[in-house]
Amino acid sequence: MRNCERVDVWRDGRMDEKENVHTFLRSYVHTGRQRFLKARRCGLALLLALAALPGCAYYSFTGATIPPQLNTIAIPLVEDQSVSPVLGLDEALTDLLVDRFVGQTRLRLEPEESEADALLSVRIDRYLNQPTAVSGEERAQLNRVTLTVTVRYLDQVENEEILQRTFSGFEEYDPVAEGLDGEQTAALAALENIADDVFTAATSNW
Repeated sequence: MRNCERVDVWRDGRMDEKENVHTFLRSYVHTGRQRFLKARRCGLALLLALAALPGCAYYSFTGATIPPQLNTIAIPLVEDQSVSPVLGLDEALTDLLVDRFVGQTRLRLEPEESEADALLSVRIDRYLNQPTAVSGEERAQLNRVTLTVTVRYLDQVENEEILQRTFSGFEEYDPVAEGLDGEQTAALAALENIADDVFTAATSNW
């Protein structure tokens, strides 16, 4: 009987110890979750406070900075002065710029140029399609499509020029295997590169 009583006591003690461990783990997890929620609330409050500070630039999640006086932007259709067999380069570049300046920032698109806080004017100046690699039979293995554009970006609230630069982008393709479709794909890829460079340069200068 004594042995049995000792075993029962030992088992009861073990169960109490196990229950204490479970209680401790539940308390630890609850405390950690409360700390996480508190830290997240503090972080959101800090972001809102920074955004509300007067005179401070707005920082988007893409890293772009925007002056507080700029809320709208006009991006008229890109002017295409190049001689190109690829149609629709003006519309394609316009869409790419709208996607970046409006889709990735807080700026709203304004159809009227005179009413917009900022104005982005772009012109395609040059289109080149030249071989970059030639085989032993003097046949082009790769062609390079190069586009050159001029960009002017204005702050119409402060009447200041934010950016005026020339940008170039290029992409290669196989003229034999891909033909005109390959040239079109290369031209659009070159425009993608130009749009990225324009967005980075314009938002980094603010």
